[in-house]
Order: sequence, then C-alpha cells, then structure tokens
Amino acid sequence: MRFSVLVPVLLFAFFGAFVGCSGSGQITYEGPEDAYKKGMTQMEEEDYQQAIRLFRAVFEYGRGNEWAPKARFKLAMAQRKLGKHLVAANEFKRFTQLYRNNELIPRAEFERANSYYLRSPMYRLDQSDSREAISLFRLFVDRHPNHELVPEAKEKVNELRAKLARKKYAAGQLYERREMWKAATTVYEGAFDQYPDTPWADDALLGAVRTYIRFADRSVQEKRADRYQKAIENYNRLTQLFPESDLLNKAESLYSEARRKLDRVQARDGEQSLAQEDTSRGSN
Repeated sequence: MRFSVLVPVLLFAFFGAFVGCSGSGQITYEGPEDAYKKGMTQMEEEDYQQAIRLFRAVFEYGRGNEWAPKARFKLAMAQRKLGKHLVAANEFKRFTQLYRNNELIPRAEFERANSYYLRSPMYRLDQSDSREAISLFRLFVDRHPNHELVPEAKEKVNELRAKLARKKYAAGQLYERREMWKAATTVYEGAFDQYPDTPWADDALLGAVRTYIRFADRSVQEKRADRYQKAIENYNRLTQLFPESDLLNKAESLYSEARRKLDRVQARDGEQSLAQEDTSRGSN
C-alpha cells in the first residue's frame, strides 16, 4: 500500500525535475520593456537566437505597444547576424508595413536593401539579388535624399552595377571564344549601353571593336563595309569617352586594321560598280 502511494509522488518529482531542467537557460521577462532590454543584452553578448526569442516576446503584449517597433527592427538585425539575409529583408519589409510613421522607417528601408546586397553572389552567378538591392537602394535615395546613409547607398549601387557589367562583359567574352560574332558584338555593345559609368565600359567598347572586325572578316561581301564601319564607330566612342583608358593602344591597332580593310572593301566595291556601269553601256 505504501509502495502504491509513493510511486505517483516519485513520478511527479521526476517529471517536475525534468521540466525544470528543460527550462533552464531560458531568460524570463516581466513585460515588453523588460523583454526588449534583455533582448538587447543578448545581442551584445552575441546570443542572437536568445535575442530573437526575447524580441518576439515583446509582441505578446500587442504590436502596438511602445517597444514593439524597436523590437521588430532589432529582430531583423538579429536574423542578419545569423546570416539569414532573406529572412531579415522580410522582417524589415514587415516593419515598414506595420509602422509607416516610425522614425526608423528610412533606416529599415536602407537595411532591407542592404540585406539583398549581402546576398549578392559573385558575378558569374544569378544576379537577381543584386538587381533587387539596386532597385531598393534607389527607392531609398529617392524617398530620403538627405539621409546620412544616401552616400553609402549610392556607393553600393555603383558596386552592384559594376558586377552586372562584368557579368555582361563575360557573356560577350564567351560568345567571342565560341566565334559567335554577331552575338558577341550585340552583347559587348549592350554592356556599354547599359553600364557606361562602370569600370567595364571601355572594355566593352574594345570588345565591340574587336568582334565587329572578326564578324566583318567572315561576312558576305556586301555586308563587310557596314561591319568594319561599326568597328570604327565603337573605336571613336572609346577614344572620345575614355581618353585616359589604358586600352587605347590595343584599340589603335584594331582601328588601323578596320580602316585598312574598310578601304580595301570600298575600293573593290567601287571597281565592281564601274565594271557594271561599263557593262551596262556596252549592252546599250
């Protein structure tokens, strides 16, 4: 009889101890302010998972309590610290949707863009995140032109655009290696037209000069003159827009080649035209 009474008591004590152990290490809080401040302490100690738990606890007291906006912003920052940049971007977006008149709105918009910037991969990979970051940084600049973070936003836009330019230039190189001359000329010219203010602009123009010459070399007679002329036009753009470029020596050599070949084609076309006229007169 004593045994049957003791068993439930011992089981209760065992499970009570188990629950107590499983809850150990969990930080308690007494309201939204306390949860937020303890979350900040965990951020400083770099325990971001614990910080996230505490910032989320602030919302248990309603999204409209005075600590909720700061908690939402810091929650997004904690997610970023864990390397969850897309999650962070979504949290910053949610912040801008929930607290439209909050003083942290400009910073949240910047940090949302920055989250995509941090996801931007090396230039050879898909650049969807780079394009999204550029779009969001530009939106931030348009909405808050006098904000202190505008120079940083513009600098990052330039960096990302240079990456996109390099990717496009690399595509031109690929077509050139495969001797797909028409595609190469189109991509090189497109790289310049889209990204004329990047470090790859003069490279793109030189690529266009080079590949138009090779394209013309392999073209039928009646199309050669036009394509050599396109090479010369791209050379002129290169020398006019980038007079200090270190590519000008290479460009000069290519220009001389294009000019010489164009003169030869035009001379031949002229001879053929005269021959046709003589034939026409003779038949009359």
